[in-house]
Amino acid sequence: MFESYQIHSRDQYEKDYKNSLEDPEKFWGNIAEHFVWQKKWDQVLDWEFKTPSVKWFDGGLLNVSENCIDRFVKIDPSRIALIWEANDPSELPREISYLELQNEVCKYANMLQSRGVKKSNRVIIYMGMVPELVFAVLACARLGAIHSVIFAGFSAISIKDRIVDCEATHIITCDGTFRGAKCIDLKSIIDEAIFDLSFIKNVFVLQRTRQEVKMVEGRDVWIHELIDQQSDWFEPVAMSSEDPLFILYTSGSTGKPKGVVHSTAGYMIWANYTFINVFQYKTGQIHFCTADIGWITGHSYIIYGPLSAGAATLMFEGIPTWPNEERLWQIIDKHQVNILYTAPTAIRSLMVYGEDPPSHYSLESLKVLGTVGEPINEEAWHWYDQNIGKSRIPIVDTWWQTETGGIMISNLAGITESKPTYATLPLPGVSAVLKDQEGKNVMEAHQQSALFINKPWPGIIRTTYQDHARCKLNYFSQIENMYCTGDGAFVDEENNFRIIGRIDDVLNVSGHRLGTAELENAINEHPSVIESAVVGYPHDLKGQGIYAFIICQDTTTDHDLMTEEIRELVQAIIGPIAKPDKIQMVTGLPKTRSGKIMRRILRKIAEGEKSNFGDLTSLIDANVIDQILANAK
Repeated sequence: MFESYQIHSRDQYEKDYKNSLEDPEKFWGNIAEHFVWQKKWDQVLDWEFKTPSVKWFDGGLLNVSENCIDRFVKIDPSRIALIWEANDPSELPREISYLELQNEVCKYANMLQSRGVKKSNRVIIYMGMVPELVFAVLACARLGAIHSVIFAGFSAISIKDRIVDCEATHIITCDGTFRGAKCIDLKSIIDEAIFDLSFIKNVFVLQRTRQEVKMVEGRDVWIHELIDQQSDWFEPVAMSSEDPLFILYTSGSTGKPKGVVHSTAGYMIWANYTFINVFQYKTGQIHFCTADIGWITGHSYIIYGPLSAGAATLMFEGIPTWPNEERLWQIIDKHQVNILYTAPTAIRSLMVYGEDPPSHYSLESLKVLGTVGEPINEEAWHWYDQNIGKSRIPIVDTWWQTETGGIMISNLAGITESKPTYATLPLPGVSAVLKDQEGKNVMEAHQQSALFINKPWPGIIRTTYQDHARCKLNYFSQIENMYCTGDGAFVDEENNFRIIGRIDDVLNVSGHRLGTAELENAINEHPSVIESAVVGYPHDLKGQGIYAFIICQDTTTDHDLMTEEIRELVQAIIGPIAKPDKIQMVTGLPKTRSGKIMRRILRKIAEGEKSNFGDLTSLIDANVIDQILANAK
């Protein structure tokens, strides 16, 4: 089914890459022919970045769930689609065939429709990592509703912000979820988020932990009381190629999260193409992505990429180190996993336990390893290669973003060469360039600079929900006719890309993007805080840690007490992933005469630098640096 567009050699990569940029309409039109269309497109590509406006396969009609489920039911209904491993290793896993997946998705679509969910409605999904989360996502796609999955670790305030922004009227959640030794009460968090939102019509609640929850009559319904009443067939709704498929919120350089909108046809084809080629997927293989579906990695490489290729995708409810540090390796051998895709943070957390735990397992089923979410350091890369891959299988180091929909720069497993700490080569369709501050191309100079993309690819962000001006400002305004990634990169003599990290005010903490403005806004909610500045610093486990410099009203404030209060406040407003690692009370911040905080100085201090701060002539008071250094963490 996909063999004709899977790359099988370096020469083919070079040819496909050249063709994809010289004639993208022909290249992507040929690939799109392999999917199920209810009406073929009128035009493959229409674009300009000034507005911006990008349309792929415009005029076409299709349904993503039909392409992820129905076409494989026709080929082999008993083929395994989804494997679920519970948080508790004593709980039996579930294997769900494509036919069973179709039945469940149709029941969920009928349930949603029976309660008034219609095409284009926004549906918030706030669930643990259970199969029903996949059913809910694909049911929305089947009936044409726009899903917005929220990671089940965000606070009520963060959830409310997202609900209000996308004007969602329907919510799907669980009574609770298991994560390691914790049982998290999701329903009460939802209740807190929506207690004053009168426009919420339905809250569908899955019974998972069986804990006692409050149900609001007329609004809240138990899924298990509705689902068995539903038919196991729902005709897939014809969607226009450019209809929104989902909204996924991501942190930006301002305090308000951005609702990234991805389209129907372009996103699906990009997720499929990148999955098949980067991982060199073979029919019958089992793919295990350890991400949460609340993030874009889970969307693209647990659900849409693997299922649109007819793969078996494994989802895991728990965490890699519970109930012990051998859990991940146990799962791989238990299910004979062929592809493992995980984050450098997870690898570093497992490295702490040494080489012994993975040595207890054969891991012989593994054919490909992958990393995602942040640049991987060389030590972690080699540990992963030697102890998990046994120095015999390729590692793909993938670079991409929520906004790109799928992998952009990566080696292709066993086809193009890997290089430790390098993402290596852009995929076909990705025209990546490095630009300096004046907009000059610096690719051949082999110097670190800002990474831009100058042509559209099918998975490109279409807009930020209800705020297209923000989309233009954030991604398309820095250099004309360029998509600005916000990341810095370096290119070696063989044109391999090494991603350095964020160059804007966004932190990458354990693979999760957190805007410094969002963090500062939360910290500033504390009544004793006058002002704060947040920067990132190198963290052995997380990649980047969060360092907060805080000015308090009372300089005699108890530091330990204040630190604890601020961490609790940030957790309540954003979630536990955002808690600062280091908090320093300061009497002032390094500011220019225009009032701008010189964050480069704070970043250097956070990194342990004690001098060489560069030109300080624009500072109002350079003495503030000495005061900060005197008490630096």
